[in-house]
Amino acid sequence: MTHASIPEEKQKKAGLDDGLIGLSVGVEDVEDLIADLEYALGG
Repeated sequence: MTHASIPEEKQKKAGLDDGLIGLSVGVEDVEDLIADLEYALGG
């Protein structure tokens, strides 16, 4: 489910805004996930 399916008023109450980044992960090693995120975000 994405926040696009939630009414705008409920989004605001939940603190969801246009700056939100969705993240879906599986069973990867946590260090690999952190490295991938840092790379993707330019860090």
